[in-house]
Order: sequence, then C-alpha cells, then structure tokens
Amino acid sequence: MNIQAVEIARDQNMARQNVSCRLCGSRLRHGLVDLGMSPPCESFLQAGQLDQVELYYPLNVLVCERCYLVQLKEYVSPETIFSEYAYFSSFSTSWVAHSKAYCGAIAKRLGLGAHSFAVELASNDGYLLQHFLALGVPVLGIEPAANVARAAVEKGVPTRVDFFGARLAVQMVAEGLHADLIIGNNVLAQVPDLNDFVAGIKILLKPEGVVTLEFPHVERLMMENQFDTIYHEHFSYFSLLTIEFMAARHGLRLIDVEELPTHGGSLRVYLAHQCSDRAALDSVAELLDREKRHGLTEMTTYASFGYKAQRAKRDLLAFLIAAKEEGKTICGYGAPGKGNTLLNYCAIGTDFLDFTVDRNPYKHGRYTPGMHIPVKPIEAIEQAKPDYILILPWNLKDEIIQQMHHVAAWNAKFVVPIPFVTVIDPSELRK
Repeated sequence: MNIQAVEIARDQNMARQNVSCRLCGSRLRHGLVDLGMSPPCESFLQAGQLDQVELYYPLNVLVCERCYLVQLKEYVSPETIFSEYAYFSSFSTSWVAHSKAYCGAIAKRLGLGAHSFAVELASNDGYLLQHFLALGVPVLGIEPAANVARAAVEKGVPTRVDFFGARLAVQMVAEGLHADLIIGNNVLAQVPDLNDFVAGIKILLKPEGVVTLEFPHVERLMMENQFDTIYHEHFSYFSLLTIEFMAARHGLRLIDVEELPTHGGSLRVYLAHQCSDRAALDSVAELLDREKRHGLTEMTTYASFGYKAQRAKRDLLAFLIAAKEEGKTICGYGAPGKGNTLLNYCAIGTDFLDFTVDRNPYKHGRYTPGMHIPVKPIEAIEQAKPDYILILPWNLKDEIIQQMHHVAAWNAKFVVPIPFVTVIDPSELRK
C-alpha cells in the first residue's frame, strides 16, 4: 500500500469514528500521527504497583480542517491527571529564569504595581508568581493539583485549588476579583473544554486587561519532529491560526505574539477584549501569513508528519541496539512526560536503559509508566558511570549538558533523540 493509500484509509477511519472538534464542533476527518497505545505520562509507579494492571490509552492525533486545532480525544479526565501531579516547574532552573524575566518585562509593559491584580491559571508551585510578589504586584494562583499548590503556598504565593473555567470566573468576579493580567503558561494544551476555559478568561479580564498564553507551537512540533511532546494530558496543539479563531469565538483578539525557544519552540500570545483600545502589532499578521505559507491550512501538510515520527523511532532504536551490541551501558537523564511518550512509542525499557535520573525527589524510587524504568537521584550517574546518557527532556539539553559536563571524565557521551539521534561529546565542548 503506497503512502497516498495509507492517508486515504486513515482519513476514512477518522470519518467512521464520528469525532467532533473540541473547539468548533466540526467532524474530525484527518489525522496527524498515531503513536500507538501508552499509559498517562505522569503516572509514575511505586515498586508495589509493578505487577498490577496498567491502563493504556491511544495516542492518535487528529486535525480539524475548519479551525486547524490539532487534538487528542479526551481519553483521561483532567481530574484523574491533575488531582496529584508529579511535575514541579521550579526544578528547571532555566524555566524559572524565563519566568522571572517575563514578570519584569510584563510589569513594565503594562505598568503593573500595588494597584494591579495578576492571576495565573495552572500556577503550579509558584515558580512564576513568586517574582511578581517581589515586584509588589498582588497575585493569585489557580492550581488544581493540591500537592503542587502546597509548594506554592509555602513560598507565600496565594493559591486556590480548583480547575479554572466560567464557573470559577463568575465566582471570582462576585468576590470582587477582576484581573489586569491573566497568565496561562503551558496550560491551554491541558484543557479539554477550551470554550469553557476561554469563556472564563473573558469573564475575569478587566476591560483593558491583557491575557498572555504560552504554549508549544505546532508549526515547530511538525517542522522539528517533536512527536514526543504528544501525550494524554496535552489534549490540544496550537497554531496562531487556531488561537485567532478561538479568541474571536469568545470576544477576544490577538494584539501581539512572540516566538520563544522554550519547550522546543513556543508562542507567547497577547489577547485583549475585542472592544479594547489596545492596538494589534504587526507581529500578529506576519506570523499568520507565515503559517499559511508553510501549509498550516492544508491537510496534506499534517498528513506527512507521521512518517517523520516513524523514521525517528527507527533511528533511535538502531543507535541503541548498536550500542548494546558493543557492550555499552546507557542511562537516561530526566523523567519528563515527553520522555515517557518516547520510551513507550519506541518500546525502550530496561533492556536498553538501566535507569533514568531526575532532579524531582517526588519521582525517586518510582518507575516510569509503561516501560518501568527506575527513576533515581542525579548522583546515580556518578556511581554507574554509563557510556551514554539519553537526554529525555531534550528541550533542556543545553542546561543539562552544562550541569553534567563532568561526565567527560569517564568519556561518557550525551544522546539527544529529537529531531533525530545526535551524539554530543562533552569533552569537545567548552565549559
């Protein structure tokens, strides 16, 4: 069967499923990539759970031909994923620095001060809002994971444990809480009911307030083969074209957009009310035009992505097999959600990776979902002295290589799996 026949068969299967777009309600008839079956990426196991049944769900990604939203079906509810969460933002030094720089810049741009009110949606452990406190800006975090919210409160960041949407926004407004600034960093992808979420933003935002949302750019995801950023807690993947459609649907509009290096390439969009006096900058029209030129309004552009993911899988497995045949030892660095998509899609278990390490103590002594690779403290690398270190959070590779440059002492090399296998010898890099 040739490639075109495979695409036709896949699209026919989409039509038979009768799945509707979560943003515009159109029937979904086109696919981006099928990564098979995988457990939820943050469902790390304790030793006593290893011989119990583990739930797997499809990672079959669809595309809407009307609003261009790339999306997964809601196989796992947000309540299941986020009631207790294993990801703490503050363990990434570069991400905290990124957030601090944002706070200083947006406070200056909007003239925020003691008279203002900033709200972050999915505020995690206070990694960002703590910097507003230092600037004297009153804040409130909204975070559904109670265990993560506790860490924020311990930093002095006021945090409400709840899921954000129109219900909570109405309640907050009734309490006299209107926001000058609403922040949503890497949360939009994690919201199955986008319309309720954006409706809540519209309700909570002051007439001349501003919303900033950061999220991985689907253009970069496809261009750089970042298939491992697809997992069940990410229900949606966005282009600026989709954001423009979504904003207009709820009486909001784009006023600015910035391209960021974070998470393999992200967008930071700025939204305001349709009737706001804030003017839209040229950056918006320029990026919308580029996305159209790069084919993000054409379903054939999305259909070709699956073959890049398959090639990357073969590329990584070929490297690992060759290394093991040579008697080399391999461990992982990091236990991120994207790493678990990669490990499960490529079926990489302890036959390839002896263990992985992570800076988050919550994950120590646990095992990765699906492949059951043990997660250890960073010091385990020094004890084992592996020949290769597979960097699973490849978006942080520069930070990790700098922190772990000393592994050159025993001639260890780093392996970066995305977009395709790259081997980095730290002894050849300047400190």
